[in-house]
Amino acid sequence: MQLTFFSSAFCEPCLQTRSVLAEVERLVPAVTVRELDVARDNAEAEAAGIRNTPTILVRDAAGDEVFRAAGVPAVAQVLTALAHAL
Repeated sequence: MQLTFFSSAFCEPCLQTRSVLAEVERLVPAVTVRELDVARDNAEAEAAGIRNTPTILVRDAAGDEVFRAAGVPAVAQVLTALAHAL
């Protein structure tokens, strides 16, 4: 299961989000976090409608978005979103 994390180099909340996602990866080994920098991966960020960082997207197996969080999410929020993606 993959989670996409849109970040930027100047984003202080992105540091906190990395910690949250590291904890999610520890709790759910089947999860892979794919981090994309909005400056470097601009086309993908634009296609996903990313307006600010950090933003996290969780998609189900069909590729449909089931969760989007702008700002620093709680571990529980991400875990709940992952459960919905199953």
